[in-house]
Amino acid sequence: QVWQIPDYVPVRNITEPVVTLEGHSKRVSIISWHPTARNVLLSAGCDNLVILWNVGTGEMLLALDDMHTDLIYNVGWNRNGSLLVTTCKDKKVRVIDPRKQQIIAEKTKPHDGTRPIRAIFVADGKIFTTGFSRMSERQLGLWDLNNFEEPIALQEMDTSNGVLLPFYDADSSIVYLCGKGDSSIRYFEITDEAPYVHYLNTYSSKEPQRGMGFMPKRGLDVSKCEIARFFKLHERKCEPIVMTVPRKSDLFQDDLYPDTPGPEPALEADEWLSGKDAEPILISLRDGYVPIKNRELKVVKKNILDSKPPPGPRRRHSTCDSDFSQPALEEVLEEIRALKETVQAQEKRISDLENKLGQFTNGTD
Repeated sequence: QVWQIPDYVPVRNITEPVVTLEGHSKRVSIISWHPTARNVLLSAGCDNLVILWNVGTGEMLLALDDMHTDLIYNVGWNRNGSLLVTTCKDKKVRVIDPRKQQIIAEKTKPHDGTRPIRAIFVADGKIFTTGFSRMSERQLGLWDLNNFEEPIALQEMDTSNGVLLPFYDADSSIVYLCGKGDSSIRYFEITDEAPYVHYLNTYSSKEPQRGMGFMPKRGLDVSKCEIARFFKLHERKCEPIVMTVPRKSDLFQDDLYPDTPGPEPALEADEWLSGKDAEPILISLRDGYVPIKNRELKVVKKNILDSKPPPGPRRRHSTCDSDFSQPALEEVLEEIRALKETVQAQEKRISDLENKLGQFTNGTD
């Protein structure tokens, strides 16, 4: 289910999803938005199936059903959304072209251990993986698609049991590793020179993390030289963790904040599906990111009533309740349309009033 989070502070519960997507036969464990195409959403479930959806129409675009023989651990897009990388319980890392529905590269056992592997795309199409050695030591690896047999870099870290979750910042080429059950975040810089993966530092805290979320770059506070913000999941709370670079000047730091992908899509879903690719549309963070108003998702489902029957000689219909003559059907459709317009107008009025109420309550605080 996809939900619209309004710009204003709602005063009543949002109980209805904008659209419900149905296609998996078992629990859905992974969802990921396409990085450059509008309304394209990926989902992967415990049925070993990857589905791509057009959320704007509620339709299934593609189903990748014969590629994974076991549970899918994670799925990641490359920068322009032309390729996917997946990890699976069958110990394989696959690079998939979703539109051709082909596996273009595959690596069996990039890490020798039996515990889960994670993989993400990093700069220049390289792939970064985390896993375990045969001796249950946690490892990280860097791989080149052109030579998938041998890693560019393979490092052992420690003997903890927690699966390492990688988060990548393309602007600074930094990978943050958050282990489930750990109370620390390690971060590494990825470069073009040996040893390719350079350890930078470790953030430590007292409480272990159950999960971790990553703020998009445009959500950071550039006036405080904030380069990353995590949301650490505890048992009963969610704690923000802020990473900053200490600078004496309070001016905008160009080296910390190159132009970064914004929220506006570079492609429509149909263009991407037809084979077109586009790089993300970049925005400057010099004055901070200001969201565009009314970025609401419009779901347009195809309506069979919109395709009217061809004109022809009208037959006489019986007066049974289940039968409609053509003029009567058009009257009903017209009345439905008018009612829908009234409902939409009332919903907009309610939203405006809630917005005003939110401003009023904020003012009284």
